[in-house]
Amino acid sequence: MKYLVITSIAASSHPVLQRYAEESAEHRTHFIMIGDLKSPTPFNLPNCDFYSIERQQALPFALAKLLPHNHYARKNIGYLVAIKKGADVIIETDDDNLPLPEFWSERKRSVKAYKLSECGWVNVYRYFSDRHIWPRGFSLEHIQTSLPLLKDQQVIDCPIQQGLATENPDVDAIFRLTQPLPIQFKSGDNLALGRNACCPFNSQNTTWFKDVFPLLYLPSYCSFRMTDIWRSFVAQRIAWECGWHILFHRSTVIQERNDHNLLNDFQDEIPGYLHNNTMFKELKGLGLKRGQKHIPDNLITCYSRLIDLGLIDSKELTLLEAWIEDSHG
Repeated sequence: MKYLVITSIAASSHPVLQRYAEESAEHRTHFIMIGDLKSPTPFNLPNCDFYSIERQQALPFALAKLLPHNHYARKNIGYLVAIKKGADVIIETDDDNLPLPEFWSERKRSVKAYKLSECGWVNVYRYFSDRHIWPRGFSLEHIQTSLPLLKDQQVIDCPIQQGLATENPDVDAIFRLTQPLPIQFKSGDNLALGRNACCPFNSQNTTWFKDVFPLLYLPSYCSFRMTDIWRSFVAQRIAWECGWHILFHRSTVIQERNDHNLLNDFQDEIPGYLHNNTMFKELKGLGLKRGQKHIPDNLITCYSRLIDLGLIDSKELTLLEAWIEDSHG
């Protein structure tokens, strides 16, 4: 079963949410939406399973009572609901990404792609554009680094798959303040990043297969603009120990970005500008346990190290432990 998860405080009349509700029903995809304190009431959207704060609190999840309000990480509740309902695939996006027809294509875990490993930071966006562009969360120290050469394609196991967003892609505030938009990404070929290769991926157009559901966890006690990016670093590091790759593929959504104050975004991204490279190095150096059964322990190890570095508050561990219990219960 496929589940689509979005968190939003928009009204049920929001055109993007209406489109997802209509098209998810047409494509046999269950649509879960997680609200917050600012969500308008009543919320009534056919084919959308909406969870208000009150409905979230009534769920049998310890995490539901621990997550901060007015925070993107409440999306974790949507993941847990999908897991409890028996999801095999979870697709996530946001309320400012319009799905292209390809968004609803069948998702396959094993795909033909170019494989990159043992090459450090890889600016995946550059394989899909002739512009000097980089994704939000990319190490600024490496934005001038040459791209690794692509060799033969092969069929690769990719249980986490990041689709690009065209026109207004997920770039950082530095790019938005200095470079023109929109950008039309080229179709490009699939890229799969393996061991010791890293590129941030976001929560705006991402597919997760069942084995990697525990890695969906979004941290709460870090910068809002870093929660999905730092999750992606942890997920990539743990994926190496399971022999998994992270797939990046062509755009299947068009982003019509919600209003943002770019200087506020810049301020919220400063922890990333300063520490993304250090985080990758520190996670890379951890002695994690091999195999899927050790994912819970590896999550604790990774987040404990980020706490020791002062990048995430120590309160995160309580939430992470609740997530592990809820997602495995």
